[in-house]
Amino acid sequence: MLAAAIVIITAALVFYTAGVWSERLQRTLRWWHAGAFGLGLACDATGTFLMSRIADARDATGEHAVSVLDRVMAISGGLALLLMAVHLVWAIVVLVRNRPRERAQFHRFSIVVWVIWLVPYIAGAAAAMSGTA
Repeated sequence: MLAAAIVIITAALVFYTAGVWSERLQRTLRWWHAGAFGLGLACDATGTFLMSRIADARDATGEHAVSVLDRVMAISGGLALLLMAVHLVWAIVVLVRNRPRERAQFHRFSIVVWVIWLVPYIAGAAAAMSGTA
């Protein structure tokens, strides 16, 4: 299950990064960007669910003690998922309203959410590399 979670969360990184940075480079929000945000959110939520199942199994066996890094990942991961959902909804609102100025400035919000999302991603990667995940 760990390998599947890693692949799915990495897919979230690919989709979300592609959506955010292509929106930034194209200088306007497009529907396919919202689609990439949605795919990134779906992958991240699925990967997070799988990771929580793995953590629950380890906690039940006493195999894994909760570390500070685990807490950072849990808190920042929950915040990141919430922000990704808000980001997707707001992108849809902006696209439906179709105001050129909003579509051109949306990338500012996207970059902030993307940077916040990187915190749990990097923390998880660090935990996996250090053997604490």
